[in-house]
Amino acid sequence: MMMNFVYLFATVGLIQGLKFMGDPARAKVGNMLAAASVVLALVAVVVATGWAGSTNLILLIVLLAVGTLIGRTWSNRVAMTAMPQLVSIFNALGGACAVVLGLNEVYGTGTVVESKLLGSVLILTNLFGGAAFTGSMVAYLKLDGRKLPRPAQIHKVLARTLLVVLLVGLVYYIAMPVDPSIYPALLLGISVAALAYGVFLTLPIGGADMPVLISLLNALTGVATLMAGLLFHDPVMIIGGILVGATGILLTLQMCSAMNRSLAGVLAGKIVSGKSTASEADQDIRSISAVETASLLAFSKQVAVVPGYGMAVSQAQRECFALQEMLKESGVDLHFIIHPVAGRMPGHMNVLLAEANIPYESVLEMSEVNNTMEHYDTVLVIGANDVVNPAAENDADSPIYGMPIIRAYKAKQVIVMKRSMAKGYSGVVNTLFDRQNCKVLFGDAKESLSAIITELKRI
Repeated sequence: MMMNFVYLFATVGLIQGLKFMGDPARAKVGNMLAAASVVLALVAVVVATGWAGSTNLILLIVLLAVGTLIGRTWSNRVAMTAMPQLVSIFNALGGACAVVLGLNEVYGTGTVVESKLLGSVLILTNLFGGAAFTGSMVAYLKLDGRKLPRPAQIHKVLARTLLVVLLVGLVYYIAMPVDPSIYPALLLGISVAALAYGVFLTLPIGGADMPVLISLLNALTGVATLMAGLLFHDPVMIIGGILVGATGILLTLQMCSAMNRSLAGVLAGKIVSGKSTASEADQDIRSISAVETASLLAFSKQVAVVPGYGMAVSQAQRECFALQEMLKESGVDLHFIIHPVAGRMPGHMNVLLAEANIPYESVLEMSEVNNTMEHYDTVLVIGANDVVNPAAENDADSPIYGMPIIRAYKAKQVIVMKRSMAKGYSGVVNTLFDRQNCKVLFGDAKESLSAIITELKRI
């Protein structure tokens, strides 16, 4: 009975930790609270299973120490631009663990699976875990710019075929009498099919949908962990699996809503729609210098920064903080406006800004300011190409039509900081550049911001 109260206490701690993570000001505390809750639950498992003083306890402590060391080393060495890749690898490892646990139950311990319930749980564990493992690894390779086969229709066909095979295999096992002696082969076959499904599911998905895909794969890992927890009657895995799976699914749906796309549409592959009427050749691009930009900012009262992946690439978040501090001395209010799918993973921009110690109260969501964007004298767009593209609102033939955007075009002046005129992740021409109130500041964002700050000191 005492252990049940400990598990309950750990569960409450995990839930509260997740709640804190939703608030940038308390995210660090939430992370520590969630980690402490997991440790508490592990201690309870050790006590409940009688591992205290056994070699199992020593093995557990050693593995925890090694895992902590590896995780800390990776986290410290990986640049913020590569954080989505790291998240994908961690997620892949969770899926791989579920597959190994499921296969070990049959092939390692020699368990004869006669119960349909146990067999179904094992199949679901390996199904979700296998898809999450290979899907996350392909997502890592895509995010890291590695060379992969070009998306093709055959990938979608294979993914759908494998999904049908997996569902038929599961239904066959549940509905039909199956000889326990052939169950290991059935489980292995479903595991292999799930691993292949993860590959072909992820290959066709376009880069603009990567944040949604990462959230979905995270949810699959959570569900796989839940199934493994049911298999081993492990409260820690059950609790963690439920929380990770539920939050992953909710975040996936929220991000689909932010892109005005259905989950089925995302999983169908790369965005495909009618041909947009916009063309790069027809655009009248007006450039601006760092000196002119500094003058505009100096005489502004309300300034907004819209960060995107370009800010992460140039590591310009600290220059953004320095710019905010300098403008604050002149009585200029500067806000950072975040689009839900900016960057390469959920919350990517929030983490970057927090890393630079930018005040949480100055970081605003798109929905908070979209109806009052005309109040801003100047808006700096740093590498956030697609999420400010007016074509999403006024070009019904555009592939991104209907996606909610930050209405930067309504500000008095918009300055887009870009290295070149390359398109965004969706590959769509940005019609914001055609607006009379928009100018482009070419160059590396970090260097451009440094030049602006230097000029502001002279004004």
